[in-house]
Amino acid sequence: MVIPKRVFDALKLRAGDFVEVSAENGRLQMRPKRLVDIGDYALTESAAAKVRRGEAEIVAGRSKPWRTVKNELGH
Repeated sequence: MVIPKRVFDALKLRAGDFVEVSAENGRLQMRPKRLVDIGDYALTESAAAKVRRGEAEIVAGRSKPWRTVKNELGH
């Protein structure tokens, strides 16, 4: 699909971006869709420490499947 340059610029699109196109009342609507890239978000130092601690627990074999934890919580 070729998007006119003025529309492309107005939507602040970049080459390769995804868009959602829908038809409503005889008109097309186009919305930019962004995929979340984990690399776009940086963890705080304390959050990164929690992730490292959790990964260490998994490596050490001290983890439980979610189903087990859920049952232990009574849900």
